[in-house]
Amino acid sequence: MKLDSAFIYSKEQLKYQFHKDHPFNHLRLTLTYDLLEKMKAITDSDIVAPRMATDEEIALIHDEAFIDAVKLAGEGKLSIGVANNYGLGTEDTPMFAHMHEAAALLVGGTLTAVDLVMENKANHAINLGGGLHHGFRGKASGFCIYNDSSIAIEYMRKNYNARVLYVDTDAHHGDGVQWAFYDDNDICTLSIHETGRYLFPGTGHVNEKGHGQGYGYSINIPLDAFTEDESFLEAYETSLREVVEFFKPDVILTQNGADSHHYDPLTHLSASINIYKEIPRLAHQLAHEYCNGKWIAVGGGGYDIWRVVPRAWSYIWLEMTNQIDLATGDLPEEWINMWKAEASQPLLSTWADPNPLYPAIPRKAEITEKNKKTVAKALSHIRLEMERTSKNNK
Repeated sequence: MKLDSAFIYSKEQLKYQFHKDHPFNHLRLTLTYDLLEKMKAITDSDIVAPRMATDEEIALIHDEAFIDAVKLAGEGKLSIGVANNYGLGTEDTPMFAHMHEAAALLVGGTLTAVDLVMENKANHAINLGGGLHHGFRGKASGFCIYNDSSIAIEYMRKNYNARVLYVDTDAHHGDGVQWAFYDDNDICTLSIHETGRYLFPGTGHVNEKGHGQGYGYSINIPLDAFTEDESFLEAYETSLREVVEFFKPDVILTQNGADSHHYDPLTHLSASINIYKEIPRLAHQLAHEYCNGKWIAVGGGGYDIWRVVPRAWSYIWLEMTNQIDLATGDLPEEWINMWKAEASQPLLSTWADPNPLYPAIPRKAEITEKNKKTVAKALSHIRLEMERTSKNNK
């Protein structure tokens, strides 16, 4: 029986944990799942357990020497000097026991979602444990060991001959995925993020448009710090609509970092929870218009795990399953009572943010205008190509 949507989840995914004080905390997976369960928006029949990715699958993107280093690190057999050469043992990406197995399970979760969608066993699938977009071929980076999105894209290209559109709305640039496919014209990456002038990883500039045959297939929208909802969503909707029409993908893979919110402790954007309702709505709509509904969603950043991430990520599932109307009014009292004693700050009681969420930003008009110009520069080559194609078809 075909599922409309599949939710990839297991408590085993929480084993991807650097240490108890690290900002990357996959307890947010359980918080999100529990919120959906307590609002009766998800059932056991929707859940599919993630499988473990094989070494061969991980090696679609990562060097074998790097995979071996991760295994040794997880066994406590890698010196700090060698570990640092692979981006391991750093403040961002510390070593921990069984880290290869924990990271391989997150990759396998995304590949589980891919197979369900690409084999027409589900229209949509979501693996919130994935979205680790900073991992490189031979190096861990920014909390990310293996890059599940890059592996999934290469897996789809190899096994399903698919043209993949990767859409990244994390506040941090999706650098690992971009560079993995920078020379390719059958993979298109769109990243909408806070400008690298202020934020890790410092890349994702407008002029990073691809190389060789891949020129024009990497699109970056670096937004100014303190960007608010209206400007963020204008940049997102304008760019995504034009990129989809230009590229015409077979499948859309969205990375859904929830760290552009004003509350996020690691970023400088000023979005509210409202953008996280709109981001999946448009992705869902365009997947049906262009890809026969083929939409795979993964997680990503999001470091206010109590007040922001569960609501933001619940919106993705609620959109996928056409239950978005459930996300109004108060959050389930049962959920709040379950987690309030453990939470590091008071939980919000409603789907909506407090109003006002923050003091008025005096540079709003300037920031909005700057972002409009950024979008125009980022899409200039697409607009020229579409104009040329239109003239030739007349």
